[in-house]
Amino acid sequence: MAASDLALEMRSIGERLLHKLQRLPQAEPVEIAAFSVLVIFTATVLLLLLTAAGYRCCRPGRGGRRALVGPVTPP
Repeated sequence: MAASDLALEMRSIGERLLHKLQRLPQAEPVEIAAFSVLVIFTATVLLLLLTAAGYRCCRPGRGGRRALVGPVTPP
């Protein structure tokens, strides 16, 4: 039952977003600016997540260097 509720909620959110996008050309400048900020923020977060995932799984030498820390004796 929970899966169908989630699907219904996602469909509802998608329909509301589509309705907002269709009304965007007639919207006031403040609404257009707010929507643009939200889109840019979402795109930035997704880009950072993809970059982090790509760096994590695709970098060469995945072990990395580890420095041993210990007491330093004077010469």
